[in-house]
Amino acid sequence: MSRTTLVLRLDSDGDVLLSGPAVRAVAASGDRVVLVCGPRGEAAARLLPGVDEVRVWRCPWIDPEPEPVTAEAVAAVVAELRSVGADRALVLTSYHQSPLPTALVLRMAGVPWVGAVSEDYPGALLDLRHRLPEEGLHEAQRMLSLAEAAGHRLPDGDAGGLAVRDDLPAPAEVAALVGPGPYVVVHPGASVPARAPSPEWAARAVAALADQGARVVVTGGPGERALTAQVAGDRALDLGGATPLPVLAAVLRDADAVVVGNTGPAHLAAAVGTPVVSLFAPVVPAERWRPWAVPHVLLGDQTAACALTRARACPVPGHPCLEGVAPDEVVAAVRSLPHRRPTPGGPWTEVA
Repeated sequence: MSRTTLVLRLDSDGDVLLSGPAVRAVAASGDRVVLVCGPRGEAAARLLPGVDEVRVWRCPWIDPEPEPVTAEAVAAVVAELRSVGADRALVLTSYHQSPLPTALVLRMAGVPWVGAVSEDYPGALLDLRHRLPEEGLHEAQRMLSLAEAAGHRLPDGDAGGLAVRDDLPAPAEVAALVGPGPYVVVHPGASVPARAPSPEWAARAVAALADQGARVVVTGGPGERALTAQVAGDRALDLGGATPLPVLAAVLRDADAVVVGNTGPAHLAAAVGTPVVSLFAPVVPAERWRPWAVPHVLLGDQTAACALTRARACPVPGHPCLEGVAPDEVVAAVRSLPHRRPTPGGPWTEVA
Protein backbone atom coordinates (compact mmCIF):
# COMPACT_ATOMS: atom_id res chain seq x y z
CA MET A 1 0.00 0.00 0.00
CA SER A 2 1.49 3.34 -1.06
CA ARG A 3 2.03 6.23 1.29
CA THR A 4 0.05 9.46 1.11
CA THR A 5 2.17 12.58 1.05
CA LEU A 6 0.82 16.06 1.56
CA VAL A 7 2.68 18.64 -0.52
CA LEU A 8 1.86 22.19 0.55
CA ARG A 9 2.45 25.26 -1.63
CA LEU A 10 0.08 27.95 -0.43
CA ASP A 11 0.77 30.88 -2.75
CA SER A 12 -0.31 31.85 -6.26
CA ASP A 13 -0.40 30.07 -9.62
CA GLY A 14 3.21 30.86 -10.50
CA ASP A 15 4.52 29.51 -7.20
CA VAL A 16 2.50 26.33 -7.62
CA LEU A 17 3.82 25.83 -11.16
CA LEU A 18 7.38 26.16 -9.84
CA SER A 19 6.64 23.38 -7.35
CA GLY A 20 5.95 21.00 -10.23
CA PRO A 21 9.35 19.25 -10.32
CA ALA A 22 9.14 18.54 -6.58
CA VAL A 23 5.59 17.21 -6.97
CA ARG A 24 6.65 14.92 -9.84
CA ALA A 25 9.54 13.59 -7.77
CA VAL A 26 7.19 12.67 -4.92
CA ALA A 27 4.76 11.05 -7.35
CA ALA A 28 7.57 9.10 -9.03
CA SER A 29 8.32 7.40 -5.72
CA GLY A 30 4.86 5.84 -5.80
CA ASP A 31 3.32 8.07 -3.16
CA ARG A 32 -0.23 9.34 -3.50
CA VAL A 33 0.14 13.12 -3.72
CA VAL A 34 -2.39 15.45 -2.11
CA LEU A 35 -1.44 19.02 -3.04
CA VAL A 36 -2.60 21.69 -0.61
CA CYS A 37 -2.66 25.12 -2.21
CA GLY A 38 -4.14 28.56 -1.70
CA PRO A 39 -7.17 29.73 -3.68
CA ARG A 40 -4.86 31.82 -5.88
CA GLY A 41 -2.98 28.67 -6.86
CA GLU A 42 -5.82 26.21 -7.31
CA ALA A 43 -6.09 26.49 -11.09
CA ALA A 44 -2.37 25.76 -11.50
CA ALA A 45 -2.51 22.92 -8.97
CA ARG A 46 -5.11 21.18 -11.12
CA LEU A 47 -2.75 21.37 -14.11
CA LEU A 48 0.25 19.71 -12.44
CA PRO A 49 1.25 16.17 -13.44
CA GLY A 50 1.53 13.81 -10.49
CA VAL A 51 -1.21 15.36 -8.35
CA ASP A 52 -3.87 12.91 -7.20
CA GLU A 53 -6.00 15.31 -5.16
CA VAL A 54 -6.15 19.06 -4.51
CA ARG A 55 -7.18 20.66 -1.21
CA VAL A 56 -7.50 24.45 -0.86
CA TRP A 57 -6.49 26.44 2.23
CA ARG A 58 -6.36 30.22 2.38
CA CYS A 59 -3.45 30.29 4.76
CA PRO A 60 -3.40 33.55 6.76
CA TRP A 61 0.39 33.73 7.05
CA ILE A 62 0.88 33.24 3.30
CA ASP A 63 -2.07 34.83 1.47
CA PRO A 64 -1.36 38.47 0.50
CA GLU A 65 -4.82 39.55 1.72
CA PRO A 66 -5.07 37.40 4.83
CA GLU A 67 -8.12 36.76 6.91
CA PRO A 68 -7.77 36.94 10.71
CA VAL A 69 -6.22 33.96 12.48
CA THR A 70 -8.89 32.44 14.69
CA ALA A 71 -9.04 29.27 16.76
CA GLU A 72 -12.11 28.17 14.82
CA ALA A 73 -10.44 28.59 11.42
CA VAL A 74 -7.32 26.74 12.53
CA ALA A 75 -9.42 23.93 13.99
CA ALA A 76 -11.28 23.56 10.68
CA VAL A 77 -8.01 23.31 8.75
CA VAL A 78 -6.60 20.82 11.24
CA ALA A 79 -9.70 18.65 10.84
CA GLU A 80 -9.50 18.75 7.04
CA LEU A 81 -5.80 17.91 6.98
CA ARG A 82 -6.35 15.10 9.48
CA SER A 83 -9.04 13.65 7.19
CA VAL A 84 -6.42 13.08 4.47
CA GLY A 85 -4.68 10.46 6.61
CA ALA A 86 -1.28 11.52 5.34
CA ASP A 87 1.89 9.64 6.23
CA ARG A 88 4.18 12.56 5.42
CA ALA A 89 4.13 16.23 4.50
CA LEU A 90 6.51 18.48 2.61
CA VAL A 91 6.05 22.20 3.22
CA LEU A 92 7.23 24.09 0.14
CA THR A 93 8.01 27.75 0.69
CA SER A 94 9.89 30.62 -0.88
CA TYR A 95 13.20 31.71 0.60
CA HIS A 96 11.55 34.58 2.52
CA GLN A 97 8.79 32.47 4.12
CA SER A 98 8.91 30.40 7.30
CA PRO A 99 7.42 26.90 7.09
CA LEU A 100 7.07 26.60 10.87
CA PRO A 101 3.52 27.91 11.39
CA THR A 102 2.33 25.48 8.71
CA ALA A 103 4.36 22.68 10.30
CA LEU A 104 2.63 23.38 13.63
CA VAL A 105 -0.79 22.98 11.99
CA LEU A 106 0.36 19.71 10.41
CA ARG A 107 1.49 18.41 13.80
CA MET A 108 -1.88 19.36 15.26
CA ALA A 109 -3.45 17.36 12.40
CA GLY A 110 -1.44 14.30 13.43
CA VAL A 111 0.89 14.14 10.43
CA PRO A 112 3.70 11.90 11.71
CA TRP A 113 6.54 13.18 9.47
CA VAL A 114 7.10 16.74 8.23
CA GLY A 115 9.92 18.15 6.14
CA ALA A 116 10.73 21.73 5.09
CA VAL A 117 13.53 24.13 4.28
CA SER A 118 14.13 26.14 7.44
CA GLU A 119 16.85 28.41 8.72
CA ASP A 120 14.97 28.85 11.99
CA TYR A 121 15.28 26.31 14.78
CA PRO A 122 12.19 24.06 14.40
CA GLY A 123 12.19 22.21 17.70
CA ALA A 124 9.85 19.23 17.33
CA LEU A 125 8.00 20.69 14.36
CA LEU A 126 10.19 19.15 11.63
CA ASP A 127 11.59 15.68 11.11
CA LEU A 128 13.61 16.96 8.15
CA ARG A 129 15.11 20.42 8.54
CA HIS A 130 16.66 20.99 5.12
CA ARG A 131 19.14 23.87 4.88
CA LEU A 132 20.22 25.55 1.65
CA PRO A 133 22.52 28.42 0.63
CA GLU A 134 20.86 31.82 0.67
CA GLU A 135 21.85 32.60 -2.93
CA GLY A 136 22.22 30.85 -6.24
CA LEU A 137 19.18 28.56 -6.33
CA HIS A 138 16.11 29.07 -8.44
CA GLU A 139 12.83 28.55 -6.58
CA ALA A 140 12.10 25.42 -8.64
CA GLN A 141 15.49 23.98 -7.65
CA ARG A 142 14.95 24.92 -4.04
CA MET A 143 11.69 23.00 -3.79
CA LEU A 144 13.02 20.01 -5.73
CA SER A 145 16.02 19.93 -3.39
CA LEU A 146 13.69 19.43 -0.44
CA ALA A 147 11.91 16.55 -2.19
CA GLU A 148 15.28 14.96 -2.93
CA ALA A 149 16.41 15.36 0.66
CA ALA A 150 13.23 13.53 1.66
CA GLY A 151 14.19 10.61 -0.57
CA HIS A 152 12.25 11.41 -3.72
CA ARG A 153 13.86 11.47 -7.16
CA LEU A 154 12.67 12.50 -10.58
CA PRO A 155 12.43 9.56 -12.99
CA ASP A 156 15.02 9.00 -15.69
CA GLY A 157 14.42 11.37 -18.58
CA ASP A 158 12.82 14.08 -16.44
CA ALA A 159 15.24 17.01 -16.49
CA GLY A 160 13.39 18.97 -13.81
CA GLY A 161 11.75 21.63 -15.94
CA LEU A 162 8.25 22.92 -15.43
CA ALA A 163 5.34 20.96 -16.89
CA VAL A 164 1.57 20.79 -17.10
CA ARG A 165 -0.78 17.96 -18.01
CA ASP A 166 -0.95 16.97 -21.65
CA ASP A 167 -4.76 17.20 -21.89
CA LEU A 168 -4.82 20.90 -22.76
CA PRO A 169 -7.01 22.18 -25.61
CA ALA A 170 -5.73 20.91 -28.96
CA PRO A 171 -3.98 23.17 -31.49
CA ALA A 172 -7.11 23.19 -33.65
CA GLU A 173 -9.10 24.59 -30.72
CA VAL A 174 -6.47 27.27 -30.16
CA ALA A 175 -6.47 28.18 -33.85
CA ALA A 176 -10.24 28.59 -33.70
CA LEU A 177 -9.71 31.12 -30.88
CA VAL A 178 -6.69 33.06 -32.14
CA GLY A 179 -6.93 32.56 -35.89
CA PRO A 180 -4.48 30.93 -38.31
CA GLY A 181 -0.73 31.45 -38.44
CA PRO A 182 2.09 32.18 -36.01
CA TYR A 183 1.66 34.77 -33.28
CA VAL A 184 3.35 36.41 -30.30
CA VAL A 185 1.53 36.74 -26.97
CA VAL A 186 1.78 39.91 -24.88
CA HIS A 187 0.46 39.47 -21.33
CA PRO A 188 0.53 42.97 -19.78
CA GLY A 189 -0.91 42.29 -16.32
CA ALA A 190 0.68 40.88 -13.19
CA SER A 191 -0.53 39.62 -9.83
CA VAL A 192 1.60 42.30 -8.17
CA PRO A 193 1.36 45.83 -9.65
CA ALA A 194 5.08 46.53 -9.21
CA ARG A 195 5.84 43.73 -11.68
CA ALA A 196 3.67 45.02 -14.54
CA PRO A 197 4.46 47.73 -17.08
CA SER A 198 2.01 50.55 -17.60
CA PRO A 199 -0.80 49.99 -20.12
CA GLU A 200 0.63 52.79 -22.24
CA TRP A 201 4.05 51.14 -22.39
CA ALA A 202 2.53 47.74 -23.19
CA ALA A 203 0.47 49.28 -26.01
CA ARG A 204 3.63 50.77 -27.50
CA ALA A 205 5.33 47.37 -27.32
CA VAL A 206 2.36 45.75 -29.10
CA ALA A 207 2.49 48.43 -31.81
CA ALA A 208 6.25 47.95 -32.27
CA LEU A 209 5.80 44.20 -32.73
CA ALA A 210 2.90 44.70 -35.13
CA ASP A 211 4.89 47.26 -37.13
CA GLN A 212 7.54 44.60 -37.71
CA GLY A 213 5.01 42.09 -39.04
CA ALA A 214 4.23 40.06 -35.93
CA ARG A 215 0.67 38.97 -35.27
CA VAL A 216 0.06 39.82 -31.62
CA VAL A 217 -2.40 38.26 -29.18
CA VAL A 218 -3.01 40.07 -25.87
CA THR A 219 -4.08 37.94 -22.90
CA GLY A 220 -5.33 38.72 -19.41
CA GLY A 221 -7.63 37.52 -16.67
CA PRO A 222 -11.33 38.24 -16.19
CA GLY A 223 -10.53 41.34 -14.14
CA GLU A 224 -8.14 42.70 -16.79
CA ARG A 225 -10.51 43.22 -19.73
CA ALA A 226 -10.12 47.00 -19.67
CA LEU A 227 -6.34 46.61 -19.54
CA THR A 228 -6.14 44.17 -22.45
CA ALA A 229 -8.52 46.25 -24.56
CA GLN A 230 -6.33 49.31 -24.06
CA VAL A 231 -3.12 47.42 -24.78
CA ALA A 232 -4.46 45.61 -27.86
CA GLY A 233 -6.19 48.61 -29.40
CA ASP A 234 -6.63 47.96 -33.10
CA ARG A 235 -3.18 46.38 -33.44
CA ALA A 236 -3.71 43.01 -31.75
CA LEU A 237 -6.29 40.36 -30.92
CA ASP A 238 -7.72 40.97 -27.45
CA LEU A 239 -8.37 37.76 -25.47
CA GLY A 240 -8.79 39.47 -22.10
CA GLY A 241 -11.02 37.35 -19.85
CA ALA A 242 -11.40 34.66 -22.51
CA THR A 243 -8.75 32.20 -21.39
CA PRO A 244 -9.19 30.11 -18.22
CA LEU A 245 -5.82 28.75 -17.16
CA PRO A 246 -5.92 25.51 -19.23
CA VAL A 247 -6.90 27.56 -22.31
CA LEU A 248 -4.22 30.15 -21.57
CA ALA A 249 -1.66 27.35 -21.28
CA ALA A 250 -2.64 26.09 -24.73
CA VAL A 251 -2.54 29.61 -26.24
CA LEU A 252 0.95 30.11 -24.79
CA ARG A 253 2.02 26.64 -25.95
CA ASP A 254 1.20 27.44 -29.56
CA ALA A 255 2.78 30.92 -29.55
CA ASP A 256 6.19 31.70 -30.98
CA ALA A 257 7.09 33.75 -27.90
CA VAL A 258 5.49 35.35 -24.84
CA VAL A 259 6.17 38.89 -23.58
CA VAL A 260 5.23 39.02 -19.91
CA GLY A 261 6.27 40.40 -16.52
CA ASN A 262 7.63 38.25 -13.68
CA THR A 263 4.26 36.77 -12.85
CA GLY A 264 2.39 33.47 -13.16
CA PRO A 265 1.95 33.34 -16.97
CA ALA A 266 5.74 33.58 -17.37
CA HIS A 267 6.02 30.27 -15.51
CA LEU A 268 3.05 28.87 -17.42
CA ALA A 269 4.84 29.69 -20.67
CA ALA A 270 7.93 27.90 -19.37
CA ALA A 271 5.79 24.91 -18.41
CA VAL A 272 4.59 24.55 -22.01
CA GLY A 273 8.05 25.14 -23.47
CA THR A 274 7.50 28.54 -25.08
CA PRO A 275 10.35 31.10 -25.10
CA VAL A 276 9.78 34.14 -22.88
CA VAL A 277 10.69 37.81 -23.04
CA SER A 278 10.61 38.54 -19.32
CA LEU A 279 9.89 42.13 -18.28
CA PHE A 280 11.52 41.50 -14.94
CA ALA A 281 10.97 44.09 -12.22
CA PRO A 282 13.82 43.50 -9.74
CA VAL A 283 11.68 43.71 -6.60
CA VAL A 284 12.51 40.00 -6.31
CA PRO A 285 15.80 38.43 -7.48
CA ALA A 286 15.88 37.21 -11.05
CA GLU A 287 18.16 34.32 -10.13
CA ARG A 288 15.29 32.86 -8.10
CA TRP A 289 12.27 33.80 -10.21
CA ARG A 290 13.32 34.04 -13.86
CA PRO A 291 11.59 31.72 -16.37
CA TRP A 292 12.92 28.25 -15.60
CA ALA A 293 14.51 25.85 -18.10
CA VAL A 294 13.21 27.63 -21.20
CA PRO A 295 14.90 30.09 -23.59
CA HIS A 296 14.31 33.60 -22.30
CA VAL A 297 15.55 37.18 -22.36
CA LEU A 298 15.40 39.36 -19.25
CA LEU A 299 14.54 43.02 -19.83
CA GLY A 300 14.44 45.66 -17.12
CA ASP A 301 16.99 47.42 -14.93
CA GLN A 302 18.03 44.83 -12.35
CA THR A 303 19.96 47.47 -10.37
CA ALA A 304 17.03 49.89 -9.97
CA ALA A 305 16.27 51.47 -6.60
CA CYS A 306 13.42 49.01 -6.02
CA ALA A 307 15.72 45.99 -6.29
CA LEU A 308 15.06 43.22 -3.73
CA THR A 309 12.48 45.28 -1.83
CA ARG A 310 9.64 42.77 -2.51
CA ALA A 311 7.46 45.85 -2.98
CA ARG A 312 3.94 45.21 -4.27
CA ALA A 313 3.51 48.77 -5.53
CA CYS A 314 6.41 50.44 -7.31
CA PRO A 315 8.23 52.64 -4.76
CA VAL A 316 9.97 54.72 -7.47
CA PRO A 317 8.01 57.37 -9.42
CA GLY A 318 7.64 56.48 -13.08
CA HIS A 319 8.38 52.77 -12.66
CA PRO A 320 11.77 53.25 -14.39
CA CYS A 321 12.95 49.63 -14.15
CA LEU A 322 10.34 48.64 -16.77
CA GLU A 323 9.28 51.93 -18.35
CA GLY A 324 12.90 52.52 -19.33
CA VAL A 325 12.82 49.54 -21.69
CA ALA A 326 12.33 50.73 -25.26
CA PRO A 327 9.68 48.93 -27.35
CA ASP A 328 12.38 48.24 -29.94
CA GLU A 329 14.22 46.25 -27.27
CA VAL A 330 11.18 44.03 -26.97
CA VAL A 331 11.15 43.48 -30.73
CA ALA A 332 14.86 42.63 -30.70
CA ALA A 333 14.39 40.25 -27.77
CA VAL A 334 11.52 38.45 -29.47
CA ARG A 335 13.59 38.16 -32.65
CA SER A 336 16.52 36.72 -30.70
CA LEU A 337 14.55 33.80 -29.28
CA PRO A 338 14.50 30.39 -31.01
CA HIS A 339 11.04 30.52 -32.56
CA ARG A 340 9.61 27.18 -33.43
CA ARG A 341 7.33 28.33 -36.24
CA PRO A 342 8.74 31.38 -38.04
CA THR A 343 6.47 32.84 -40.71
CA PRO A 344 7.76 31.72 -44.17
CA GLY A 345 9.06 34.74 -46.02
CA GLY A 346 8.17 37.07 -43.15
CA PRO A 347 10.27 39.22 -40.82
CA TRP A 348 10.47 36.53 -38.17
CA THR A 349 12.47 34.15 -40.39
CA GLU A 350 15.61 36.04 -39.31
CA VAL A 351 15.50 34.70 -35.79
CA ALA A 352 17.92 31.99 -34.70
